[in-house]
Amino acid sequence: MGQWEVHWRCGILALLFACLAFGKLPGCPDQDPSLVRWSPGHDPSRKVVIGRGEHFLLVESAMLHSITVTNGGWLVFADIPTVPLVLRVRSILVDRGGQVHAGSEICPFSSNLSIILYGRSDEAGEGRDPVFGRKFIGVGDGGTLEIHGAPKVSWTFLNHTLHPRKIGGGQKSFWTAVKPYKFTRSWGFRGIIVHLIDPATGTILGVDRFDTYRTYSESVRMASHLSSLPAGGLVAIAINDEGSRSLEEAGLVALTQLGAAAVRSLGFRHAWAMIATVGDVGSAVEAHSYYQGKHMPINASVSCLVRIHHSGYYTVSAVSEWKHTGAEQGGDVWTKWIPWTPPHYGSLALKLLELHHRHPGHVCRQPSSVQARPQAGWPFDVHGEMLYKKGRPYGVSCYQLQSASSLGCPPVYFRFLCPSTVRPGMQVEVLAVTEDTIVEVADDVTSWKSGDAIVVASTDFSMEQVEEFTLLPCRACSPYQLKIQGTSKFLHMGEKTDGVDMRAEVGLLTRNILITADMETSCYGNNSCEFFSEDTFGGHIRVEQGFRSMHLEGAELQYLGQQLIGHYPVHFHLVGDVDDQGGYSPPTYIRSLSIHHSFSRCVTLHGTNGLLVQDVVGYNTHGHCFFTEDGPEERNTFWHCLGLLVHSGPLLPSDRDTHMCRILAARAFPGSVARSRRDCSGVSAFWISNPNNNIIRCSAAGSEEVGFWFIFHHQATGLSKGSYPPGYTERLPLGTFLHNRAHSNHRAGLILDHGVKVSEPNERDRRPALSIISGRYSPHIGADRLKPRIPAKIQSFTAFKNEGHGAWLRGGDIRLHDCQFADNGVGLTLASGGTFPDDDGATQEVRDSLFVGESGNLGTPGDGKIPWGPGGTDHQNRTLPHSTIYPLRGFQIYDGPIKVENVTFSRFAALKDRHVSAIAFRLNNNWQSCPCNNLSAVSFQGVPPQNRVFFGEPGPWFRRVDEDGDKTAIFHDEDGSVTSFPGSFVLRHDNHLLRHPDCVDIPDWRATVCSGSYAQLYLQARNPSWLRLKMVRDDYPTQVVTLKGALRKGHHYQQYQPVVMLSRSYTLHWDGPAPSELTIWPVNFNKDDWVQLGICYPRGTLFSIIWDIHSKQQKTTRKLDSFVRVSSLEKLTVSGSPRPRYYWDEWTGLLFLYVRTSFPRNGHEFCSVRGCERVRIKADLPPHSGPSDCSVLAYPKYSTTPSPVTMPARVVRQKHKSSNMLVEVKLQSLISREKSTAFAAATVDGRMVVQPQDGLQLLTLDAYTGHLTGRSLIPASSLFRFPFHLDSFLARAVRNNSVLLLTSRGQLPLDELVTPELLHWLRIPMTQVRANGR
Repeated sequence: MGQWEVHWRCGILALLFACLAFGKLPGCPDQDPSLVRWSPGHDPSRKVVIGRGEHFLLVESAMLHSITVTNGGWLVFADIPTVPLVLRVRSILVDRGGQVHAGSEICPFSSNLSIILYGRSDEAGEGRDPVFGRKFIGVGDGGTLEIHGAPKVSWTFLNHTLHPRKIGGGQKSFWTAVKPYKFTRSWGFRGIIVHLIDPATGTILGVDRFDTYRTYSESVRMASHLSSLPAGGLVAIAINDEGSRSLEEAGLVALTQLGAAAVRSLGFRHAWAMIATVGDVGSAVEAHSYYQGKHMPINASVSCLVRIHHSGYYTVSAVSEWKHTGAEQGGDVWTKWIPWTPPHYGSLALKLLELHHRHPGHVCRQPSSVQARPQAGWPFDVHGEMLYKKGRPYGVSCYQLQSASSLGCPPVYFRFLCPSTVRPGMQVEVLAVTEDTIVEVADDVTSWKSGDAIVVASTDFSMEQVEEFTLLPCRACSPYQLKIQGTSKFLHMGEKTDGVDMRAEVGLLTRNILITADMETSCYGNNSCEFFSEDTFGGHIRVEQGFRSMHLEGAELQYLGQQLIGHYPVHFHLVGDVDDQGGYSPPTYIRSLSIHHSFSRCVTLHGTNGLLVQDVVGYNTHGHCFFTEDGPEERNTFWHCLGLLVHSGPLLPSDRDTHMCRILAARAFPGSVARSRRDCSGVSAFWISNPNNNIIRCSAAGSEEVGFWFIFHHQATGLSKGSYPPGYTERLPLGTFLHNRAHSNHRAGLILDHGVKVSEPNERDRRPALSIISGRYSPHIGADRLKPRIPAKIQSFTAFKNEGHGAWLRGGDIRLHDCQFADNGVGLTLASGGTFPDDDGATQEVRDSLFVGESGNLGTPGDGKIPWGPGGTDHQNRTLPHSTIYPLRGFQIYDGPIKVENVTFSRFAALKDRHVSAIAFRLNNNWQSCPCNNLSAVSFQGVPPQNRVFFGEPGPWFRRVDEDGDKTAIFHDEDGSVTSFPGSFVLRHDNHLLRHPDCVDIPDWRATVCSGSYAQLYLQARNPSWLRLKMVRDDYPTQVVTLKGALRKGHHYQQYQPVVMLSRSYTLHWDGPAPSELTIWPVNFNKDDWVQLGICYPRGTLFSIIWDIHSKQQKTTRKLDSFVRVSSLEKLTVSGSPRPRYYWDEWTGLLFLYVRTSFPRNGHEFCSVRGCERVRIKADLPPHSGPSDCSVLAYPKYSTTPSPVTMPARVVRQKHKSSNMLVEVKLQSLISREKSTAFAAATVDGRMVVQPQDGLQLLTLDAYTGHLTGRSLIPASSLFRFPFHLDSFLARAVRNNSVLLLTSRGQLPLDELVTPELLHWLRIPMTQVRANGR
């Protein structure tokens, strides 16, 4: 952070020098002596031009048609604390050396200023500026706009959860136990008064008075009393009248031990009060005020808030004071009017002593107020003001109001308010906070004032749970507390939950400088009224190329933006470099802005580089909030910005919702039918079209679609077209993305993926320009794909309560570190650059991160927009994404390669009707799955073993689970931290292309755990391109895996990407005529890895087969050799021949190839260091060939026996200390072919229990420890002899929370045993059972 602080300190110094160079004072601009006071009045037809030599200081409110500040003219707003300024104007244009100032960076504007832009879009006779349009503040070539409002904290976090609560209606609530209490005294109750209060209830436990004015013994008695108070009790102490004269050492020590610091400074009739917790010196708050005499009131008051439960508070206040008797008692009186003529016109001040000499007896010694009026003949209004020194009145001044010529004072009359004498008073009050709410926040918000509006973000799935509040006065509040009007409707989190920071953002909406627009009561004209009911023709601020200086801070922007391209609340339009690279010193910035209730966007950067956008709150807008437009925008920094409640808008396809998308796509090109969830539906809090921008400490706290979206313009679009070569942004390294958070977004918290359509609609592609399309990100040094890759780093990112994804990231090298994902529909999906990535060798990694399935943030019921039902490890009711049966997933594996290391999964627990898993696979995935998806150092907390992994099953959301990627899903458990088998692979249980006899099934996961060596084949089939591929491994000839292909219909080729087990043989069959062109890419093969393929073709087919090597980076192909035909299958693998070979078994129709790679491979690259080795087959098929399915003839001819692959030694935990464990179980029931011997056994974690006789063996395991707890044997003779109700036996013999293992041996009466009651008890569908006597 240090370098940023130094940077902006240097920026302030640069501003000082810049101000001097511009010929204005480096301090407060309204103090420049060259300024002329200006009061233009109220004339809506007056068009003002402030030009050369005109330096105006606006000192009163005005209404004008327009203001143009040009040719060196100045317009400065006067900062007069008692005179708020309101300027109503249609437009303000600043250009050609013109300057507009309200405050400066080192002298912020402290008064209230409102600039109201008015006008309708359809007004007849009103001109339209060709650049800026209507209703604008425009900064043109050479213009300067400096707006610097009062510094305030822009936004912070809740620091204590804000709970929804209701007041009234007879509801009994925790705060009703706090009874109001008020204790007041004046004359006759002298001394130090001590209250003891129960902090838990606010009950007064005792009151005592100690007259430490009269005797020392009272001080000693007070010391004894204070020392006897119970620790933790709350004391409120105040002096009434006088309490210091006899306050001796024992009393001083006792008060000091409570935390008092000012008691040793007490003097005669000083006011002093304190509140403290007994035993906690640091809790003490005290106030002390010196006695000022019988006419001067003084006050020492303290108060504190005490929280008793959730958001329930009460206040304790203590007051010690000397106060006036009050005018209502005849004490305060006005003197008669006293004339005064200044010795020379323009004098500003008069000493009270001089008035005493001139008018003895008519002026009191210490007046509390003064009034002034001009003498006859002077047509000016004047204002009188008391002057003070050291807190005492010593003089009076006056100045003219509404004067354009002088600040002096004409001859006037004064009169003074003379106060009565003061009397003592003290008060202790306990008051429950009921109708209002106390909010605790993370930062000092003393800059926020009563009457300010704030917004508290949603911390649930719906962004609509955001709430606005008005601040109330709160004397008792600490700098970190606020009092808001009313109570919250929804739960807003205010602390970390399950290790994830879910605190709600609290944003300030009110600023002392307001730029707003007059609005109509409803939509009219061409303002997208088909989509909006309200008027959306607001004002806008636009900055054009060549501006001289632009700094906008500390302002509130309300009702800005229009349904027109280029008319946004703040818009930098094609301005280029705006930092030191563009010659701007200090660099341009916008910061500390509240932009709310806007009609199109918040901040737009169009062709703009190097801008700092800092501490900006964007709330309740239509269209992307923080928006970079065309693609070339680089080096901009969004620092500590907040975007929330971002709605769809009609301007661009990515802004639009489904309804807007369909209507406007049809208008863009006749006959166009929008795919709304693909082409549109992308509205985002942060829409970043160039990766080389910095986003630091920002929050996307509620968008209709996405929080942060990095999208890629393959070519610059719009007015920036041609500004960079094609593909530039897709290869440009990512800027800093650090400490950001996204929540309450519908589609995703973060997306790094996709592009935009850069062409206009046409017959071939009817989609509107800038529709969302596919895009691939592959960052390289210098955006040069021939240079080394450079990872895109996502650091310390938090995503929670996003209904879809926490994050979806696709591209080249992407690294996530120290990230947190909680309560998302899907936590994180990492996707590669494509089916066969252009950026070969790139990987996505997530390290040192946390995934929480369902946290302690339960949300709020009854919203109606969010499903509500049971969930979490405790099955409490909670808000849920999408539906009550939506399958929650933590880390979702898509294609790969990916790396997951040192990641913790917490609180993933499924329910009966809802699947939940820590690790899962993308639903309905027709793409590839890479065997180089590696997981290591994974830990699970509060995740039952059955919910660690899930491959899906047919049903809602999963559909049929029969896409190619569903079938070939796989990952590598490098260290066994997922499965307990180090180095194993986890794959779908029915994938017989990969499994072997030693694999270990995990039924709850729908998975099997295998060892072995795995790689991929990438098959491209042409002519025809619509085929389904049937693939069979020779040692499992009856287990067919059918692949549909990854591409939709209409492509000129189809592609298949099966994962294969190396050193095995496969046959390939087609459901139509075999493709005449087939290219085989061995992917993830190391040197000398091989598979044997038998590809089905019709008899009479002729072949041309070559072996070549293709460089995707260089886009070159080099032929290595042609295949030669051999006469038998055995000769395919004979060593010694340098030529690749094939064998054509024309009788079965199988073309056999021995696919073996010749070159080594680096890292995660799909291909070898030389390029991608390929087999390319061109086949001349006989005419009218039918389906090429050779499986009937291929087997059993080419069948082989499954060969086991030794599984790695299982890592067994020490005595199963954790309940989150896996137990390896193997069940065997075998019979010899001669049917003479039988064998049955159950093996539990390596311990075999053999069934000794024919019948049934039942073993039970403790479901929490995995220990064997029981064994029962039922002989076959008993089963045949007596009717046996197995379900009744199981119900009696098997305890709850047990795992049942059952083996059978020999001939059994299954028809009698397998009853519907038994199947219901075991929850097995009848269709899965086949009773055949064995």
